[in-house]
Amino acid sequence: MELLKSIIDGTNMILWEKNILVIMLIGMALYASYKTKFMQIRLFGEVVKTLKGERVDGEKMSSLEAFYLGTACRVGAGNIAGVVAAISIGGPGALFWMWIVALLGASTAFIESVLSVIHREKDQNGNYRGGTPWIIKNRLKKRWLGVVYAVASIICYIGVIQVMANSITESVVGAYKINPTIISIGLAVLVAITIFGKGRKDTIVTALNKIVPMMAFMYLAVVLYVLLINITQIPTVFGKIFSAAFGINQFAGGALGGIIMQGVRRGLFSNEAGSGNGNYAAALADVDEPVKQGMVQSLSVFVDTLVICSATAFVVLLADSEALNGLSGMVLFQESLKTHIGWIGIPFTVIILFFFSFSTILGVTFYGKNALQFISNNSKLNIVYQVIVVWMVYVGGVEQNYFVWSLADFGLGLMTVINIVTIAPLINESIVYLEKYEQKLKGCVKINP
Repeated sequence: MELLKSIIDGTNMILWEKNILVIMLIGMALYASYKTKFMQIRLFGEVVKTLKGERVDGEKMSSLEAFYLGTACRVGAGNIAGVVAAISIGGPGALFWMWIVALLGASTAFIESVLSVIHREKDQNGNYRGGTPWIIKNRLKKRWLGVVYAVASIICYIGVIQVMANSITESVVGAYKINPTIISIGLAVLVAITIFGKGRKDTIVTALNKIVPMMAFMYLAVVLYVLLINITQIPTVFGKIFSAAFGINQFAGGALGGIIMQGVRRGLFSNEAGSGNGNYAAALADVDEPVKQGMVQSLSVFVDTLVICSATAFVVLLADSEALNGLSGMVLFQESLKTHIGWIGIPFTVIILFFFSFSTILGVTFYGKNALQFISNNSKLNIVYQVIVVWMVYVGGVEQNYFVWSLADFGLGLMTVINIVTIAPLINESIVYLEKYEQKLKGCVKINP
């Protein structure tokens, strides 16, 4: 066991602390943006239109439902705690670099999602299955590497589930001093009811169709209120963001690199573009046009960082700084929100964090089921996996297990390396589809949904 811990910790140090993954992800994002001629900006109007009216019947998944699934996995506790940490360490300038990362990373999400649709396949029930493992198997003809990626996915998701469960219990315990065991049992039961439920569509997809729009509306409605009551301060906040992002004082003090790195790292790890996570969702959509699904996933990156993360940052940056001295993490966010909307800010934070974390638990559970299906079609393994998920929700809620969390970092790091090495040489395949799609747009030719 000690040898295993040493290997995992050593790998994590190389990939995460030495910023190897940051360099790979930024390099891929720049390359993808260049090859697509910044499609995420040029075709933004078309990107938004891809969601309009997308509905399918039966068990199949629409583009909109795939968007909800991808967004659920991207938007989690990190959109609050992670953003607050970035601002606390890197200052308001870190937010600007998070925006830049999202703008660039959207092109990576587009490329990998298009490839997922191109190289997906149908299961025995006629439903689509795909993602990075299928790209590796069907395009590169290296199923063993696809299995490695799938195993890394499952390891990562088990860790993420524990982290999200712990985020929920910590927020409730911190606000109301309730026994974490009671909260963990209730959360585990709720997850079990959802993932073991029966319906025409997968019950996880059905649940996320309701949770994602609701949680986004709740959060953004409150943030919009905060912006309106502080509207005269908004120009000042933007000034702080841009001045800190390029500030002479920060440059002279040698802090500019730290500001940039905080924003870059938090942005990359929040929107997940380049890790291949979103590929599982992209491949499932019942669409005939790969480019449209690539656009859907790139929009999910925008929503995660430019909307949700920015909303969190503005809540903090518009708050009374003197009242927040010495605070950090979730407490800083709760007290910031409290200065804007009063005592209700505390229970609202608990509620919104629950929805963010719960939706992530469901989303990665669904991704894990797809990864497991690539490894084996044995239905009993899927049941075992779901039981482990419920148990991990309980365990994660009761206590922090840092070894499991290290495994999650290890799994995500391995996924990202394999995914980038896989999609980078295949980028021209996506470009061919993009060019044909743009030709159809210019020629006013009807494009099948």
